[in-house]
Amino acid sequence: MKKKYNISVEATLEVIGGKWKCVILCHLTHGKKRTSELKRLMPNITQKMLTQQLRELEADGVINRIVYNQVPPKVEYELSEYGWSLQGILDSLCNWGEMHIIKVYGATTDVLEESVLNEHLK
Repeated sequence: MKKKYNISVEATLEVIGGKWKCVILCHLTHGKKRTSELKRLMPNITQKMLTQQLRELEADGVINRIVYNQVPPKVEYELSEYGWSLQGILDSLCNWGEMHIIKVYGATTDVLEESVLNEHLK
């Protein structure tokens, strides 16, 4: 049986919804990352959740998992061509979040973590 959506945004949220997927995708817009790099960039995510989210994003075709045949094994993740089509959405979500933080807290400085993703706000 085919799935039915009430509104197309449901399909979008099915792929990028939840607490961590957009964060992972935003980090991958800055280039390939190993699991350990993503974990370091996202200290509040558990290893189990990170692995699960990466698997789901890969299953949905928005990221590629690249396995290097070496010892020890090396795995990197990158946005797929299809994943890059989300860049406009991700940029819009970040911009709206910045405006929201300023509206609620007056400034982003005390609220946003030090991160490569927040360098433009300095």
